[in-house]
Amino acid sequence: MTHDHDLVLRPTPAQTEAALNPPPGRRGGDLVVETLAGLGATTVFGLPGQHALGMFDALRRSSLTYVGLRVENNAGFAADAYGRITGEAAPLLLSTGPGALMSLAALQEAAAASAPVLAIGSQVPAAGLGGGRRGYLHELRDQAASFRDVVKSVHTARTQSQIPSAIAAAWESALTAPHGPVWVEIPQDVLLAEAELPVVTAVDATPEEVVPRPELTAVAADLLSRAERPAIIAGGGVVRSDASGKLRALAELVNAPVVTTFGGKGAFPWEHPLSLQSWLEDRHTTDFLEDADVLLVVGSGLGELSSNYHTFTPRGRVVQIEADAGKLESNHPALGIHADARLALSALLETIEAPRQDPSAPERVRAVLDRVRERIDGQELGLEQRLLASVRAALPAAAPSFWDMTILAYWAWSAFDARRPNTMHSAQGAGGLGYAFPAALGAAVADPSQPVLAVSGDGGAMYSIAELATARQYDLPVTWLIVDDGGYGILREYMTDAFGEPTGTELARPDFVALAESFGVPGVRTTPDALRDDLAKALAEPGPSVVVLPAVLKMFAPTHLG
Repeated sequence: MTHDHDLVLRPTPAQTEAALNPPPGRRGGDLVVETLAGLGATTVFGLPGQHALGMFDALRRSSLTYVGLRVENNAGFAADAYGRITGEAAPLLLSTGPGALMSLAALQEAAAASAPVLAIGSQVPAAGLGGGRRGYLHELRDQAASFRDVVKSVHTARTQSQIPSAIAAAWESALTAPHGPVWVEIPQDVLLAEAELPVVTAVDATPEEVVPRPELTAVAADLLSRAERPAIIAGGGVVRSDASGKLRALAELVNAPVVTTFGGKGAFPWEHPLSLQSWLEDRHTTDFLEDADVLLVVGSGLGELSSNYHTFTPRGRVVQIEADAGKLESNHPALGIHADARLALSALLETIEAPRQDPSAPERVRAVLDRVRERIDGQELGLEQRLLASVRAALPAAAPSFWDMTILAYWAWSAFDARRPNTMHSAQGAGGLGYAFPAALGAAVADPSQPVLAVSGDGGAMYSIAELATARQYDLPVTWLIVDDGGYGILREYMTDAFGEPTGTELARPDFVALAESFGVPGVRTTPDALRDDLAKALAEPGPSVVVLPAVLKMFAPTHLG
């Protein structure tokens, strides 16, 4: 019989020689970059700071590619997008105190969107850990506490020997479903001290699989097999687990209409006969889903946006598949299956036999979409629909797009055909401003072979102007569409509707074209009629570019207010 303790990996003679005679000149920071390389990382994002210099100096001696941004929050957004595009944990190197805290909004978005980000920050010298007020630069009473409510897990390495294990544990956490950001911190003196430990080589940090319980799969399969009017809500978990093919196979097997959440854009083909597309903020879709006798929710917690602002009240049986146990049955009673979406859908496909099928499903889907379009067409919103169509026509099918919290993005959540999984991303998870452009830069680093689109309003764009320098420095193929309406347009609309007039929404702003050109980034001012051609031309050119569209847009009327 073989026991686990018998399976010891013995070092090779070469590994033994390297361990006994490590190269000179290494510091604690080298253990960080060696561990990252051993885990398979190739690229790191970040911003240097005084306490973190040991890590950044070690980059010189490593094979890792460093991409530096100008603001820590933007570096976090770039790492978030890199993680979404590649499915790998994106390392993010930060300094203590202000530098670390500047990343929190980005890490909150990564947590909400299940993007794997491995944030590694420095700390004050080890003598200052534990809450004592020694007066170190950047000192916080408990820096880790600032991250604990945002990230999946927090890890502290107090000595050099703890660095590889802490980073490996964090890596495993970040890549275990649901993916998410993690935080590791290491004291300054530990990073700077001479390293006498051997070089870190291969590191084992295989993420755990979140497998569905077979008895729950059996019940869910039975419900779907007998359902007369099944329907499916597909969320971001389908995209993150690369389960779009499994979703389509299941939908076609049971003839179930599918609606994708805003985080699940692209999880199901837009023009498929069973596709309800993404019109979740519409009462016609809500009514349809409420009428389902079995509703399968995959990779979604049915939160505010996915439930038409909590007006959704299903009447049938709900089956919810979700890798985040905290989201299971958090909004509706259900048969809750704690599992990765891909594994759970695979299990259902293997279990369902001879399902009852509703032959009228495609016809009922067309009827819902017709009613949705009729409602939208009755609101004199031709400009908004035309602009969205122009963006779609200009953007290559495989090119990713990143959308800030702006009116055109709110339209895109419901009305934009992502065409392919994992190509449309927005900040709808946490809802912070400034996401689109730095995230698009991170996506371009992940795959520079095709153009990337970023879409912002003028208010959100001002959060990210500094990263024009980053785009130029690394010559990244990102086209930034800035819709300039003179302020925070959606807040202007909300406040006018609620109070009769807005406050604090009107903004002075620069000449965005001239500003881009001052960074060496070509810019063009366009019009609604010329948007398609100008955007397509910018996307086809190498390197970064800016397209500015002066336009005041309106949202379609909501249906959740009664």
